[in-house]
Amino acid sequence: MINFTNLDRQNLRQYGRADEAGEPAIECRSVSCRRPGSTVRTLNGLSLTVRRGEWVCLAGRNGSGKSTLIRLIAGLLNADEGEIRIDGEPLDPRSIPRIRGKIGMLFSEPDDQFVGLTVADDIAFGLENIGLSREEMEARISRYAELLGIGHLLDRHPAAMSGGQKQLAAMAAVLAMEPSILLLDEAGSMLDDRARTHFRAIVNRLRSTGTYTIVSVTHDAEEMLLADRLVLVSEGRVLAEGEPERLLADEHLLAKCRISPPFALAFCRELARHGWPIGLHADERKAVDALWASLLSKSPPGFGTEIG
Repeated sequence: MINFTNLDRQNLRQYGRADEAGEPAIECRSVSCRRPGSTVRTLNGLSLTVRRGEWVCLAGRNGSGKSTLIRLIAGLLNADEGEIRIDGEPLDPRSIPRIRGKIGMLFSEPDDQFVGLTVADDIAFGLENIGLSREEMEARISRYAELLGIGHLLDRHPAAMSGGQKQLAAMAAVLAMEPSILLLDEAGSMLDDRARTHFRAIVNRLRSTGTYTIVSVTHDAEEMLLADRLVLVSEGRVLAEGEPERLLADEHLLAKCRISPPFALAFCRELARHGWPIGLHADERKAVDALWASLLSKSPPGFGTEIG
């Protein structure tokens, strides 16, 4: 149980924005980055602003540059051109040690992030490195284990846990450092369907607290729907950005970025192909409501005139 209380105009297609009341937490200004030992640019003058408390999903085909971008924001890579600012401060060699204290990053493979023999040891590792007292460390371990519902796993060796449990343990270790920015690099891609659904719910609840600014890289359309804003990246540039449901309804964009549509949207299109249009709805609840409205107003082709 989880306890939660400036863009390239030639390539950009604008679909509306999330509320922009918050101050910028992350600013990427005309950022370019080349592959090591190559003249090929992974990012090509990309600009993006993420505001405090906002959840932004980055999506696009493999090699589009989205994971490179998230690693640049984390200070794990250096940009060849352009500027990145975190809370208004330029990210550079002098500021990286200080800024990294604001950032927590979770990767797709949780085993790569474990360093302790138990979950508790793993959470404590980062806390020891920042010099917290024993009392504060124990309080944070308990607090974040309870938050994610893994208190019963604190004495468990990571190898003895499921993929979903491992990812929750890795997230607890990240959250215990109390970052203001969460970077999720395909953090749910190695999970089965049930664990992935559970993980999406956790991230959504974290977003709802208003405590975190979240940037996630994903191929999961259902995760994209939960975000405040979807940013589609192609050839190292922002191709389109805006409300997830509107972008995901654009078949041309989905094809270009090789994104599978959400189940509800695919279902609506399949109904329309069989002569029973109910509109395009990426949200399952909206699709169900539209389906019931259609059922009550008329019968589908070939079904007669009554609903029995």
